[in-house]
Amino acid sequence: MASNHLYLVDGSGYIFRAYHRLPPLTNKHGEPVGAVYGYTAMLWKLADEVHKADGPTHMAVVLDKSSHTFRNELYDKYKAQRPPPPEDLIPQFPMIRDATRAFSLPCIEEEGWEADDLIASYAKAALAQGWQVTIVSSDKDLMQLIEPGLDMYDTMNNRRLGAEAVVEKFGVMPHQLGDVLALMGDSVDNVPGVPGVGPKTASKLILEHGDVEAVLAAAPTMKAGKLRDNLIEHAEMARLSRKLVELASNVPLPDPLEDLALKGIPEAPLRAFLDHHGFKSLLMRLGGGGGGVDAPQPAPASTIELPADPPCDHDAYESVTDLAALDRWVEEATARGFVAFDTETDGLGAMARLVGISLATAPNRACYIPLGHGGNDLLSETPEQIPTDQALARLKPLFEDPAVLKIGHNAKYDISILGRQGVSVTPVDDTMVMSFNLDAGLHGHGMDELAATHLDHSCIAFKDVVGTGKSQKGFHEVPLREATRYAAEDADVTLRLWRRLKPRLSPEHVTRVYEMVDRPLVPVLSGMEREGIKVDREELARLSAEFSGQIVELEKEIHAIAGVPFTIGSPKQLGDILFDRMGLKGGRKGKSGVYSTDVNELERIAADKDGGPGVEMVRKVLDWRQLSKLKSTYTDSLQAEIKAETGRVHTSYSLTGAQTGRLSSNDPNLQNIPIRTEAGRRIRDAFVAEPGNVLLSADYSQIELRLAAHMADVPQLREAFLRGDDIHNMTAQELFGEVNRDTRARAKTINFAILYGISRWGLAGRLEIAPDEAQAMIDRYFDRFPGIRNYIAETLSSVRECGFTTTLFGRKTHFSRIKSSVQHERQGAERAAINAPIQGTSADIIKRAMARMGPALRDAGLPDVKMLLQVHDELVFELPEGDVERAKPVIERVMATAAEPAVTLSVPLGVEIGTGLSWGAAH
Repeated sequence: MASNHLYLVDGSGYIFRAYHRLPPLTNKHGEPVGAVYGYTAMLWKLADEVHKADGPTHMAVVLDKSSHTFRNELYDKYKAQRPPPPEDLIPQFPMIRDATRAFSLPCIEEEGWEADDLIASYAKAALAQGWQVTIVSSDKDLMQLIEPGLDMYDTMNNRRLGAEAVVEKFGVMPHQLGDVLALMGDSVDNVPGVPGVGPKTASKLILEHGDVEAVLAAAPTMKAGKLRDNLIEHAEMARLSRKLVELASNVPLPDPLEDLALKGIPEAPLRAFLDHHGFKSLLMRLGGGGGGVDAPQPAPASTIELPADPPCDHDAYESVTDLAALDRWVEEATARGFVAFDTETDGLGAMARLVGISLATAPNRACYIPLGHGGNDLLSETPEQIPTDQALARLKPLFEDPAVLKIGHNAKYDISILGRQGVSVTPVDDTMVMSFNLDAGLHGHGMDELAATHLDHSCIAFKDVVGTGKSQKGFHEVPLREATRYAAEDADVTLRLWRRLKPRLSPEHVTRVYEMVDRPLVPVLSGMEREGIKVDREELARLSAEFSGQIVELEKEIHAIAGVPFTIGSPKQLGDILFDRMGLKGGRKGKSGVYSTDVNELERIAADKDGGPGVEMVRKVLDWRQLSKLKSTYTDSLQAEIKAETGRVHTSYSLTGAQTGRLSSNDPNLQNIPIRTEAGRRIRDAFVAEPGNVLLSADYSQIELRLAAHMADVPQLREAFLRGDDIHNMTAQELFGEVNRDTRARAKTINFAILYGISRWGLAGRLEIAPDEAQAMIDRYFDRFPGIRNYIAETLSSVRECGFTTTLFGRKTHFSRIKSSVQHERQGAERAAINAPIQGTSADIIKRAMARMGPALRDAGLPDVKMLLQVHDELVFELPEGDVERAKPVIERVMATAAEPAVTLSVPLGVEIGTGLSWGAAH
């Protein structure tokens, strides 16, 4: 009869690995479950692996019960420096225990003992009965236990650890490791050790003398020096450290060894646990879907099920270094009719240099084609690779073949890189965009997160390939074998994600928004990014100098009011000045004990019409902050963003950066240049046209109010737009019975604030009135426009029922906090949900206009009209001055009819167009 084999799983190690492996996720109940999901997947993977190997007969997961143990009695500073668990991890501990029990595994923990002590005690008891023991961990403290019959299993590296692994890492046998750990100490657990003694010195001392006591006894006879002095001076700390690192192996066993017998995993409790949290991909592995719309890794709500892909086999990936091999891959991709692809570059941004291309045609059928590898100096070795022009000549027909679907993840970037090489890429599916269309609001859409969520796979980290800090190298310097493993994995994972996401589009009713809104925009944005926009460096430099002077003057004025110089940018110093020195009322301190000086707090103070010097100073601080931000974010940094090759700035657009579907931009971010301030307008003046050209700005007029009139069915608003009335004047008349500058301004604020689900307190702050008066205005607004009230009520009812909102084009935005028990989280989700269908529909419409604009201009004989920027509801073009009058009606028509024929609106879409030599002049 085979010997019993006990597996002891270091559950605490699993928990923290799972927490740091995955980004924050929430389940359908709004609870944080990133660590729970990762822990469950890792435990399942372990169960699969040990079943396939000479698996255990007995198994238990061992956890820490409490932070206070006998070691704290020996040394009150033990683990004192260890930070508390992250706030979002704490509520996950009970769920992790539930996960363990869902696998019908014993979950062992005991008050007053660390998990390591329990593991040591169970191991000793099992070995005494002749059992074999495996500890599932890579913790150095547990390596002390390794002996004949007991090994460790490092699941991270899929490696068995025996005595040789301890010798390799620490230079001593396992039974001597405790002495080494005692001498070297442990900063994480606050084990003091002996100052100046690291792993190598500790190992050398123990090998020479045997144990800690022998080392200390020999210290007086050692060669004079710091080591000898420290050993003598800190002898008692060394003895204490030896007690702290020693594992207690005599803890009474909470559960008898026999009770740890594996009896299989009953399906019912595991299914119930997975379904409760909406872990759909794990449910599919169990043999069925389920769960709700707010699962952290939503799988198809349909009956479509795909067999699990095999694990990624990095050794199966091919490095393609000759034309014959490349021809073979091109032929295979052409025959299949689809191919996943990715590019590797020497940097970020559309102007980066191409280093290599990866392809994948099936799971584990992937390759990497190096094109620009080699060191940065003449002595560096250049590996064998195909010349770039020859490789691209072979690949160009494949990438431009309309019969072969190209699949990318954030394909816009790769299209831009290849576009600069004269290679077009069409047609394209984008898995990042698919994920966003399916699951916006549930999780991020980066490849690493999606691989963990949908494929239970951890991608190779970029930093593990190129390094970090001063030792970081460019990807072109990475050896081909490592580069192939990393790059080909990207294409392989992209293909696997496509196989999971594509079948979900139709049954989950997002095909329309993907095919008619977002997918067509990918190549359009790529073209806009490559085109860029000219920026006047000298004008920016002048503005920077001017802003610097104004900032210095404001600092002098602020210090004069305060009566003392201080660092205005320091929240602590500013808070102390405002609330302690100047006595302003209403200051509130956060957990750190520092007064809040965020923009909302300062604007609240600045709104005090009867305020004294303190309020005046706050207004100047707000001006100082705005000027400082404009200077650092725009007038200074934009100069550095001008590319030498083009003399233009090339922003990067994201289709997935805003939950509602709006585009966002970065490097640089051009979405947040203030439009209502003189300083913001002057920054726009630095964006200019090339000689002989002008810039044209086309801006939707009040598009969100127009959509509200249609979507909420508000007759008064709809008819006012049809007549071309001033909508804010009409609202002022409805609410206040008269129209003047003050009532129109208030009406304008209310019109937009209501659509953002503003509260009575929020509106009171905006209008500088009492909350009761603000509530009366809200009530009056709803009385005049009951359609808006009904729209809000129906939207909230729907999102509470199904977990998401939809736009007129079917774009889903999920709100996992809509039922949160935390009031401010729930109210924040409600406000966002009220606006999401309107703002999202607005985003969908301008995207449709952008996708149609190029063909419309070309059909009109205007190929030289280039679309450069999209900022909120505005499109910016550059065109020859002689094309302006012909281009205006084309641009206006495309934008005004962008919703059609998919959606017919009951209100017209107004478009305002202006032109000028600069963006500021055109806007």
